[in-house]
Order: sequence, then structure tokens, then C-alpha cells
Amino acid sequence: MKMSFRLLSFLGFLACVGCMAFALYLEHGLHLEPCPMCIFQRVAMIVTGIFFLLGAIHGPKAWGRWIYSGLALSSALAGALIAARHVWLQSLPPDQVPACGPTLAYLREMFPLSEVVAMVLKGDGACAKIVGEWLGISLPGWTMIGFIALFGYALSAPILAKAFEKKT
Repeated sequence: MKMSFRLLSFLGFLACVGCMAFALYLEHGLHLEPCPMCIFQRVAMIVTGIFFLLGAIHGPKAWGRWIYSGLALSSALAGALIAARHVWLQSLPPDQVPACGPTLAYLREMFPLSEVVAMVLKGDGACAKIVGEWLGISLPGWTMIGFIALFGYALSAPILAKAFEKKT
């Protein structure tokens, strides 16, 4: 089977779809309400998936591959940084956890987008609460691991595509 950049990008897109499907299952199937930082991580996952999908649709050659991979890499890095901040908030001692703030919907209604982003990235008590773990790692921890994997995948996709082209 030939591993073209188009196929590699589509596989990256499918990974993002799988992550989002799991997030939606947690929300709607297990009734775990996402905090504002979780929602920002979802946005980063969707954006990463869109960049992978665009790379799959376009199927660029040469430096064009690096553009799509760079965009996916950038959004995966942003997601990893948001998830890392979330993990850090969850690691705080109870007396250092910030107070709970208003919902994201309320923030969007009351403040400009730049202030909403700043407030959400500061985090609050809702973001510090651990609602699920697997193998001792919280959901934001697994999300961070997923983003790091997507980052590495986006970085390697153009290299892999070129290597597979040379073999055929």
C-alpha cells in the first residue's frame, strides 16, 4: 500500500475525529460537562483535524506539504499547551485552586473575545476538578498526550510521504 501525503493527512484527520467522538461520548453518553478549558482543547482538536483534512483533499507536493503539516503542528501545539495548563491546574493544592468562574456562554455574552480567551486560559475551580482518570492520568493529561502525538505525526508526515515516494 502506497503511503502518500494525502493518505497520511487523512489518517491524521481520522485520529482527530476519533478524539472528538470520544469527547462527545464523555459529554453526552457519560454526562461529563466540559469546562471552558476542555472546550478550548476541543476547538484545537477540530482545527488540527481541519488542517489534516485540507492536506488530504489538496494532496500538495514538496513545500506545500510542510504548510499543511505546519498548520496542523501549530494547532496541535496550541492544544497541548492548553491541556498542559489544565493538568497544572489539576495538580494545585486545594487551597491554591482559583475560584470557580462563570460559564463560557456567560463570558461570551459579557466580554470581548480577547478577554474571554484570557479568562479561560487562566483557569478556574471547575477546570481544576478531576472528573475522570485512566491509568492514573486525568482526561486533560490524556488529551495532552494525544496532542503531542498529533504534533509528532504532523511533523513526520511530509518526511514519511517523501520516503515512501522514493521507494516506489
